[in-house]
This record gives sequence, structure tokens and C-alpha cells, in this order.
Amino acid sequence: MDQAFNVDDIAPIAVLIDELRSEEVQLRLNAIHSIPTIALALGPDRARNELIPFLQDSVDDEDEVLLALAEELGRNFEEYIGGPQYAYVLLGPLENLSAVEETLVRDKAAESIAKIAGVLSPLQVEEYYIPLLKRLSQGEWFTSRTSSAALYAPVYQKVSPALQEQLRKGFAALGADHTPMVRRAAARSLGGFVKTLSKQHVLTDGLPIYRRLHGDDQDSVRLLTVEDLITIAQQLTPQEIKEQLLKQIRVTVSDKSWRVRYMAATHFNELAEAVGVELVREELIGQYVQLLKDNEAEVRTAAAGQIPGFSKLLDREVILARIIPCVRDLSHDTSQHVRAALANQISGLAPLLGREATVENLLPLFLHLLKDEFPEVRLNVISKLQTVNGVIDIELLSGSLLPAILELAEDKSWRVRQAIIEYIPLLATQLGKPFFDEQLGNLCMSWLGDTVFSIREAATINLKKLTEVFGVEWARVAIVPKVMGMGQHPNYLYRMTTVQAIATISPSLTLPIIQSEIIGPLLQLAADPIPNIRFNVSKALEILATTCGSTAEGREFIQQKVVPALEQQKNDVDADVRYFSVRALQKALSVIGMSG
Repeated sequence: MDQAFNVDDIAPIAVLIDELRSEEVQLRLNAIHSIPTIALALGPDRARNELIPFLQDSVDDEDEVLLALAEELGRNFEEYIGGPQYAYVLLGPLENLSAVEETLVRDKAAESIAKIAGVLSPLQVEEYYIPLLKRLSQGEWFTSRTSSAALYAPVYQKVSPALQEQLRKGFAALGADHTPMVRRAAARSLGGFVKTLSKQHVLTDGLPIYRRLHGDDQDSVRLLTVEDLITIAQQLTPQEIKEQLLKQIRVTVSDKSWRVRYMAATHFNELAEAVGVELVREELIGQYVQLLKDNEAEVRTAAAGQIPGFSKLLDREVILARIIPCVRDLSHDTSQHVRAALANQISGLAPLLGREATVENLLPLFLHLLKDEFPEVRLNVISKLQTVNGVIDIELLSGSLLPAILELAEDKSWRVRQAIIEYIPLLATQLGKPFFDEQLGNLCMSWLGDTVFSIREAATINLKKLTEVFGVEWARVAIVPKVMGMGQHPNYLYRMTTVQAIATISPSLTLPIIQSEIIGPLLQLAADPIPNIRFNVSKALEILATTCGSTAEGREFIQQKVVPALEQQKNDVDADVRYFSVRALQKALSVIGMSG
């Protein structure tokens, strides 16, 4: 009995050992993912005394297995070893994982250590975490020093002032490390660390570390300090920013490395908000214009993406005097990516400038960008036009933009055509029915016959939205006859579009229109030679049943027209038609209150 008990006792660990020694990576991965189950089987004491030491020695494996282990140990694993008071036991294996070569494993291990820090008591932090942090920070290999940078912030506020001083010195040492990888890690983690410091220590300790990293000879370190700059600025008053950080802001924007300038451009709005309106107007406008005129297209692209956000902080006159000339230049930029970024943002200036200035300064640029040779530029202008609609009179907009829109409606890029279709209901609302019928009615119908399915689908949704804008009576006269007429077309794609259009538009129509205009042609298509059309008719009939079932007349219509058609379809030779007709029939019968 004793012997049998012992065999059962050691089984979970033995199975884990066997699977971790397997030659198949997938088996080893599965074994790691099962360690919570094994810990449960062992119980807290044995999990602490046997499982964790075994895992601590299991760091010689494939990176993906080690990554899984680092992840599992950070998923509240302390619950399996006796609760938060024993969480420190997990620091052993994670410390080993923090020093491996693969960056992903180290990052995940550091993330798990930071999570464990959250459940440690101040005494445990002092007894177990701080020694671990010192060992990693002073490790012989750069890998462990790199991992240590992210581990200062989680415990800084949990320790005594004396230890806090040691932590500040320890982090400063990482910022001055001889290995660029360690300095990069320090720059990446500095923002988080600064947030935990008191205002006094931001000035006495945080700023010197930042300045050291900001002046680094490696651009890969300097570019990471842009976000640190923003974090530090958020902790300081405008006057302190002026005294302590203005030089660094200037240097960052004119850095010799385009990658640093690119980071500055990408985060420029955050920086502007952090430094305050006064400094923006005194200093940052010039820096921003410099980025908009940068000689690298990537930097201009990033800066163009910040235009409306930054302009919100400026007076209208300043936008017209300083920003608009740059916008004009960017609209003729040699790089399509710069023009695309501008096209995506330019409409955001309209509400800031007001009607007259928009008409005078922005409208010509819209028209110019709508004629750009690259589809993405045209697409970006169209997708943001509604911002302009609220500022410019619709007559003016339709007079100047409509020719461009009509041209783009036949654009060779189907994504541009799709964007135009999605813009049409908004345009229709503002143009009104007569103007729409005259200028855009035929265009909307022509899209139903497009060669690209996504366009035909978007065109049917567009018709539904237009019905909601102009009303059911307009749809009966302007849309329904044309849609139903396509049902007789020799090309099956047109007939398919009719069925899909019926399914989309029906919920917006009235029962009399469905009875008089739609059901007859739809039931003819139920006998179409193409199975795809027949099963789409089943789907459309299901939608009609759902739409019409709320009134007695509707239920009578379903009983007389929809149910018989579906009864016939459920015996179709095609399996798909049978499947969809049976499903639709069940729906129709449930709507009219019959079973079977």
C-alpha cells in the first residue's frame, strides 16, 4: 500500500519531467501550460518545495518554451503555492529567465516579476525583491542588466527612503551603462520610473538621467527619450519646463538622426499638451513648422498626422499665418505618403478656420488632393469630407466637389469607389431629393452592376440608407423598379444583386410595396437555374417573413406567398437551397404562429 501511495505521489512531477525531456517542442510547451494543474495535484507545500526548484533548473530550452514558462508564472501562480505570502518563491525561476538571451523571454519574465511585486509585502520586497534587483542590475551579462530597468518602478514607492535613494542610484547607473542595449532599456523604462518619484527627485535625479540618455551617441537610445521628455514635462510647471527642458526640446526636433525627429513628430501633440499653451505659442510653433518642412519624408508624414491636434492649441490667425503655408506645400509634396497623411488630417482644420477661411484656403487644396494620382490620397480626402460639410454651404460644396466626386465614382481603385458610395447618403441628406435625383440617382444604380462584389454589396446598403433619407415613396419610384428590372438580366451576377438588394432594402419598405412590386419578381427568381440565386432567394424570404410578421396583414401575406414558395424550395435538388429554405421556413412558420 505504502509503495503504491508513493508512486501516485510522485506521478505529477514524473510526468512533467518526462514531457519536458521530450524531443517535441509542442509536448514541452503543453507540459509548461499544464503546470497550474500539476501544482494543484501536488498541493501548495510540494509545489513550493519540489515543482518550483525543478522549474528553476529548467531554463535550458527553446525560447518559446521559456516564454510560456515566464508567462505562466506571472498568471497569479502564487495561488497554487499557498497564496501571496509565498509569491516570493516564484522570483527564483523568473530571475533565471530574466537573464536569457532572447528578448521576448526576458521582457515577459520582467513583466511577471513586476506583477509579483504587486502582491509582496514591504518586508518581502526588502528581503527578496531588492537583492534580486541588485543582482540583475549588477549582472556580468548585459541581458540581466537590461531586464532590471523595468523592475525599479513597481517597488519604488513600497520601500524606505534609504532604499529609494539606492534605487535612484541603481537606475542612474543603468542610464550610464557602457552597453547601448542597457541604456536603451533604461530610456524605455525611465518614464515609468519618473512617475513614481517625488517632484524634488524628478528635478535632482530624474532630469540628470534623462539628460544623460538624451545626449547619448546612439540614436536608438535618443529616440526613446522623446516619451521620457513628455513624462517629465507632465510632472513640471511651465516655468520649470522653460528652465530645465527647453534646450532638450530644441535639440530633439533638430537631431541629426531622422529617427529621433520622426519620434518627436509622432508625439508632438502630447508634448505640446504637456508643456502648456504659453510655451506652445512662444516656442513650439517654430519647432513644429521645422518638422513639417523636414528633409525626410517619414518625418513630414508623422508631422502631417498631428496638424489638427496641434492647431487646436493655436489662434486662427496663427494657423493661417504659420500652418496653412506648410499645408499648401505638403499638398504638393513629392512623397505620396506625406500627401496621404495630409489628406487624412486636412479636413480637421475646417472647424478651426471657419467658413470663409476654409473656402479660401482649404477648398482648393481638397480639390487638388481629390485629383491626386495615388488612390490612397483620394480615398483619405473623401473619407473625411463630412468634417468640412458642417463648415461650408452645401451649394458651394456640391458646386466645387461634385464634379470631383462624380469622377471618383468611376475610379479604377475599387476602394475609392467604395468610399464614395459610403459618402453618398451624407451628401444626399444635404443636397436634397431633386438635386440628388438629377445628379446622383443613375450613378447609385450603376454601382449595382459593378464588377467587384464589395462595391455591389456597398451599393445595396447605400440604397437602404437613401430610402431612410428620402422616404419609402421615393424608393418605390426611384429605386424599386430599377432593382427589380435587373432580375431579368441574362448575367446571373445582376440577378444575384437584385436578390441581395431586396434582402437589404425590404426592412425599410412598406407591406403594400413588397406585395405589389417585390414578391412577384422574387418568386420568379426562386426557380432560377443558378443554385446560388435560389438559396439567396430563401434568405431574402426569411428576411421578408421577419419584416412583415408584426401585423395581421403581414402574417397573411407570409402564409399566402412566402410559406408556399419555401415549401417548394425545401425539395430542391441542391443541398444548400434545401438547407436555407428549411431554415427560412421554420422562421416563417414561427412568425405566423404555426409549428411543423
